[in-house]
Amino acid sequence: MFDLTGKVAIVTGCNKGLGQGMAVGLAKAGADIMGVGPSDAQETEQLVTALGRKFHYVEADLMKQDKLTEIVDEAVKELGRVDILVNNAGIIRREDILDFSEQNWDDVIDINQKTVFFLSQAVAKQFVKQGEGGKIINIAQCFRSKAVFGCHLIQQVSRR
Repeated sequence: MFDLTGKVAIVTGCNKGLGQGMAVGLAKAGADIMGVGPSDAQETEQLVTALGRKFHYVEADLMKQDKLTEIVDEAVKELGRVDILVNNAGIIRREDILDFSEQNWDDVIDINQKTVFFLSQAVAKQFVKQGEGGKIINIAQCFRSKAVFGCHLIQQVSRR
């Protein structure tokens, strides 16, 4: 096991699934956690704080990039620094490629690519301010299922 005592990790999409697992795993290694997502993460908070780690949560719509710098600033204000970013949040829209709307396209690209890039950029700027560097981990998920023609194409393109 590795030791992350004194480190702070921002984990997007930490309220369930892989994101929750990563937040808890980082906390087990000693990191304090700043969670970010669209709805409350009470279960994740309970799991992290039960390990004796700090947990701070920001409810945010990650399909919009206008608050990303504020998220990083809040992590520094509440937890003192940022050492790790886990870009876990992502979406898929299940719709036949022949009917896939521009709005669905924009939503998928916004969260799966634009937010990943611009949140990583904001965190990298904080790493430079701290003078110590850090780690950015981008999560891509693949689905194994019977797909409607082209249904998963847009999600796969956006997560690569």
